Amino acid sequence: MLELGSRERGQPAPPHVVWESLTVPRRESGRAWMELLDDEVEPQVIEAERPNLVVWSSLWPDRPQDRIRFDLRLAGDGYGCALRWTLTTTDVAPSDSKRGHMRHRLNLLINERLRLSYGQ
Repeated sequence: MLELGSRERGQPAPPHVVWESLTVPRRESGRAWMELLDDEVEPQVIEAERPNLVVWSSLWPDRPQDRIRFDLRLAGDGYGCALRWTLTTTDVAPSDSKRGHMRHRLNLLINERLRLSYGQ
């Protein structure tokens, strides 16, 4: 398995709330944060262990072997959540340009859109 990128950032909500947002990103009672581009598809939850782990299928239909793993834990200050996303593949690595685009999209979706959905 090849790691294509990883980043950990804080989220204002506790792990169990972030876990719910990741397992059901389009929850009717939740705030909309999952905005996909034309070349992206809704991810499927492949694995989930409440409240510490979620694994998504690829967002990119041209890269079906890619996976996005989310590791969640209580933030060090006892408030909110430390959330790490890790993008992996069992396929060949994409071009540097594509890899940069993929990492940018995950940062935007998770470290901006999801965070803003909690009011931060």
